[in-house]
Amino acid sequence: MNEQLFGPALKVTAAHLARDAYLYVRQSSIKQVVHNTESAVRQYGLKNRAVALGWPADRIVVIDTDQGQSGATAADREGFQRLVTEVGMGHAGIVLGLEVSRLARNNTDWHRLLEICALTGTLILDEDGLYNPCDFNDRILLGLKGTLSEAELHMIKARLRGGQLSKARRGELVSRVPIGLVYDPAGKVVLDPDAGIVAAIRAVFDSFDATGSATAVVKDLRHRGLRIPRRVTTGPDKGTVVWMAATHSRVLKILHNPRYAGAFFYGRYQHKPTASGKTGPQLRPRAEWIAFFPDHHPGFITLAKFDANQDKLTANAANHGKDRRHGPPREGPALLQGIVICGICGRRMTVRYYHRGEHSEPEYVCQAKGIEYGSPICQRVHGVVVDAAVGTLLINALTPHALETAIAVADELAARADTADALRATAVERARHHAELARRRFLAVDPDNRLVAASLEADWNTTLRELADATQTYEKARNEHTTELNDQDRARITTLAADFPTLWNDPDTPDRERKRLTRLLITDVTLIRDAQITAHVRLRGGQEHTLTMPVPLASWQIRQTPPHIVAAIDELLDDHTDGQIAALLTNHGHIAGGGGPIHAGIVKHIRRAYHLRSHPQRLTERGLLSLTEIARRLGVATKTVKKWRDAGLLTGEIANDKGEYFYHLPGPDFTRPRIGRRPRSDQAATLTKETTTASQEGSAV
Repeated sequence: MNEQLFGPALKVTAAHLARDAYLYVRQSSIKQVVHNTESAVRQYGLKNRAVALGWPADRIVVIDTDQGQSGATAADREGFQRLVTEVGMGHAGIVLGLEVSRLARNNTDWHRLLEICALTGTLILDEDGLYNPCDFNDRILLGLKGTLSEAELHMIKARLRGGQLSKARRGELVSRVPIGLVYDPAGKVVLDPDAGIVAAIRAVFDSFDATGSATAVVKDLRHRGLRIPRRVTTGPDKGTVVWMAATHSRVLKILHNPRYAGAFFYGRYQHKPTASGKTGPQLRPRAEWIAFFPDHHPGFITLAKFDANQDKLTANAANHGKDRRHGPPREGPALLQGIVICGICGRRMTVRYYHRGEHSEPEYVCQAKGIEYGSPICQRVHGVVVDAAVGTLLINALTPHALETAIAVADELAARADTADALRATAVERARHHAELARRRFLAVDPDNRLVAASLEADWNTTLRELADATQTYEKARNEHTTELNDQDRARITTLAADFPTLWNDPDTPDRERKRLTRLLITDVTLIRDAQITAHVRLRGGQEHTLTMPVPLASWQIRQTPPHIVAAIDELLDDHTDGQIAALLTNHGHIAGGGGPIHAGIVKHIRRAYHLRSHPQRLTERGLLSLTEIARRLGVATKTVKKWRDAGLLTGEIANDKGEYFYHLPGPDFTRPRIGRRPRSDQAATLTKETTTASQEGSAV
């Protein structure tokens, strides 16, 4: 009709012919490209239409790089993006496409192209006619065609998925099953007849039960040299089973698949377009799945075991979050790894290890605020004393009678929590009802009555805020609610009571297993370090215990010399050297603060640390003279003093471990011996006079 009224030649101007013509060719799938060749011929045949309108054949650019690409979105369609770029730069005089659906089946992409064509004055041609987006009537018609094209895509999908959803809701849909499961001739899902494949899948679940984390499963399987089977789903080898080394992604796919628990499901993921235009899967809650049939076919584990595995995986993943909740038990000796809370700031505490000899000792550190804000560490608590106290608490408290009482208390708490949960759910329902009434009143009012409409809109907003608050309170309370113990957990805990002390104290029990036992019984432990260490322990049954422990001595305090040893050294210094004191203390069975024997160096260090007077100082205070001093007083050489000491003419006491002596000053009746060469008379008279004077001075002192 448009060409009959106006004619295509009236729309093509010299400005259009001065630019190139762009032919866009696309088919939605590779199957259509291979088998639906007539559509491709019709699309390439539009070049003749461009030639008829005046464009030379060498000025017609064909863009056919999007073959096999869906037109539902412009994402990943390089050809369409190139076309939009050329139009936007004013290089295109006309855009040719067999129909609107070939260019785009998405109104957003289609109208964006129309806007750019209108700005640059680019014409659009399809099998029905020629259009000028600058013309209002042509633009209306093009917009209507785009809407019909998008609606057509929706109707095609609805027809294709209708039967599929109907079968899925009955649990009869034949879908691809994971490796380890196959369809039998009757169309029922059974375990794979290949015993090797079944054993490999079972090994993954058994390893997860033993290790508690997907990464540990990968390490365990690789350490044991086990491989995981995988069935090829595309290509010429489709259906072939290949064996590959365990990877983290493959192990997670196995652990997260409900099919291995014997359940049929459909609609687990919802595909929504992202801001970039791409469509990505989003995991939905189980209540929102389109179909879920437990015990639908044989499985490798039970559904209860599957749910427990999902909870464990979620807890492991939460270890990397902001709250740093506990991950899987590790090999370190820290008993409370991941379940310790700082009693000052309420954040999770991390673990540091210090090597003491051949052993590693844990320390619980609250450093979250220090990492985030650069502030000092909140507190640090030595882990050995805390772990020992908590272990003793578990051994003493874990008796069959105590367990029965704890389980009964847990049941009562669970019943109360269920009642409170029902009340909170009622509040949410009431708030939702009020919000719905407010919405209806707002929609029923006359829009021209602005005063009433504004008032009703404000009421509606208020009820929506109340609904949001009630929902948030309800969800928060449910997340904090302690999970109710099932029959399997009750049996495990009761059986554990009889063998728990033996198992706990067995040196062959790995630290990882002790941590698992601890987490089975303890929810968390809150630590506060002040004048003493206080630990508030919260058990799974709801009981709470408060433990107090002295703050462990620091390393220097542990190695510090006992006070009675210091006192003994102070007393012995009156008559003994450092080496003699060390020998005396060692003979009496005393040891140094570090655990080794006492030697002269340690006595010297203690003497200086406690400011004790040395043995030579004490001899000086008693009036004894050193070798140099006594020689000067007597007016003889130091060798002469030593000879006189050896001859018994002078007396002294040993002053140090080098064999040096301090001497008593001789009295006035001291007679200088004549040893060696006889001195001359004048020299003898002078020496006798000096000796007499020195004796008198010594008597005066």
